[in-house]
Amino acid sequence: MSKAAPTEAKAAAPAGPVHGGTFSLALRLWAQAYRVEILLFVGCFVVFAMFSGQRFLRQSGAPHFVYQAKAWLDGRQSIDQDVLEAEYPEDWACVRSVNGVPTRCTPPRLASDTWYSSFPAFPSAVMLPFVAIHGYQLNDTSFGVIIAALAVALFYSTLRLFREHEGTGRTIVEDAGLALVLGFGTLFFYAAIRGEVWFSAEVMGVGLTALYLRNAVGARRPMLAGLFYSMAVLTRTPLFFTGVFFALEAIAPDKGHRVEQLKAFFNDPRKKLEPFKGFAIGAAPLAVTAMVMNWSRFGSITEFGHRFFYVNRVNLDIDFYGLFNLHYLLRNLDAAFLTLPQLSTSPLRLAYNPWGMSLFITLPLLALMVTPRTKEKLTYGALAAMAFTLFVSSVFPELPPPPVVPGVPPEPPIGHRDAGAWVVLFGCLGLFGYLAWQWVKDPSAPRLLVPVLGTLLACVVPGLLYQNTGYAQFGFRFSIDYTPYLVVLLVLGGWRLRQPLVLALVALSVAANFWGAVGFRGYTELIRGWQ
Repeated sequence: MSKAAPTEAKAAAPAGPVHGGTFSLALRLWAQAYRVEILLFVGCFVVFAMFSGQRFLRQSGAPHFVYQAKAWLDGRQSIDQDVLEAEYPEDWACVRSVNGVPTRCTPPRLASDTWYSSFPAFPSAVMLPFVAIHGYQLNDTSFGVIIAALAVALFYSTLRLFREHEGTGRTIVEDAGLALVLGFGTLFFYAAIRGEVWFSAEVMGVGLTALYLRNAVGARRPMLAGLFYSMAVLTRTPLFFTGVFFALEAIAPDKGHRVEQLKAFFNDPRKKLEPFKGFAIGAAPLAVTAMVMNWSRFGSITEFGHRFFYVNRVNLDIDFYGLFNLHYLLRNLDAAFLTLPQLSTSPLRLAYNPWGMSLFITLPLLALMVTPRTKEKLTYGALAAMAFTLFVSSVFPELPPPPVVPGVPPEPPIGHRDAGAWVVLFGCLGLFGYLAWQWVKDPSAPRLLVPVLGTLLACVVPGLLYQNTGYAQFGFRFSIDYTPYLVVLLVLGGWRLRQPLVLALVALSVAANFWGAVGFRGYTELIRGWQ
């Protein structure tokens, strides 16, 4: 055959089939490369949709992100007051101009009041094209189920990157199993199936965290890491503290020499500024946009609206103590670690506490997250400490809050225990810290251990000083923000799902969160009277 023949044959072929064939081939190759992610997405979507039940077919009772997107499409930031039908709309910010100063509204509502969504608005940006089609009626519940299934698939993709980039030595099945643990063995499960602004943000934050981690490992793609970081922060502001991960990866990536690397950076930071430049370029567009929006609405670049809540139980605390204060520590520790289910004898039933439930119940896998597989005996010590803490919590139940002092906000019915309960809890948390420190000092510890633990610490501590415990929840929902990092610790610890201890704790975690998915009744059920 002459050399011209292939060219002639190609020229004779219709243009359409060639393009169609090329696209079809590319699609098949993509599907083959990401077949596990696709299977996880489809499978999780089906299960989440089934557990969502009647919610899946209806918009939730708190579609704040939908309303914000509709306001943007109408050319304004403020929410149409006519769509806020309730006398005391839940968690909406209301601004009343008093002598030109933005001030929190007080009853009664005035026609001149301006209403805003009080939450970071990136989820609204994601919903924009769908709200353009469906308007105010966009179903945020089914939308959230799709995002939740995608988040599980993205988390698996991140674990796959760790396998390829860090040599974790895990199999595809093991990483897929851990992604499913995130989806069904943590508080992510009950948050994924219900819509509502508080839970929708948590779920989307997990997916964006996975994308951020994929690009931040080894500071490999600074610009994309910065972009996804800004998306995550503008979905859940506590994720601002996860910037620690990229900073450590950019400044001190080498295991065993981090102190020297940190010193070298601070002595001459110009040598390692290049990754931060890319990170800043990626993060800046959304960050600047958010700051301008905050300033135009509330007169502050850092204010998303919580200081302007309309008739909210947290307003007195915010006015008196601020958004973050040591005063909030005990109530948050109680909600996160000490609160137990409520046992009723007439009729006999076990109910979750609306203030939350101990992570030692909803995530018993915590015991594996502070010790590596090579120190399995220490894990049993951590489990014993968790069990003893729960026992002491039942022995020293919640005490009545102190009497109200004039001029001081009343205390909520949480965070009041005898000293014995606090001593045991701090002892348990101290043991966790000691075990983690021993792991860090182990020469065989994986390279990513320090960045992951540092990021966890940076997220957990400020959260425990926040004014809100996450009331009306099955478990301590704010922990969902850093749950992906906790699951990554299972990878770094070398734990295998086929181990009897791991299987037992996974089963307990899934069982507890199955209860949350089936039994939790939140704001949507309250306003609709669902039983």
